[in-house]
Amino acid sequence: MTTANLIITPNLEAPDDFYEALIEAHQGLSTEESHAYNARLVLVLANHIGSTAVLRQAFEAAK
Repeated sequence: MTTANLIITPNLEAPDDFYEALIEAHQGLSTEESHAYNARLVLVLANHIGSTAVLRQAFEAAK
């Protein structure tokens, strides 16, 4: 079994649309609610990725 690699080159179909949707998702949230939303979003996306190796690569890339 091969290990997947984290994609670090631009890969979003519509980056401006993504950014707009992310900002909209935070509308009306307090700072605390926004942080909690981000934590839930990270967990949802981590579940979608599924690979611990790829997630560890993401941890390093985010530093």
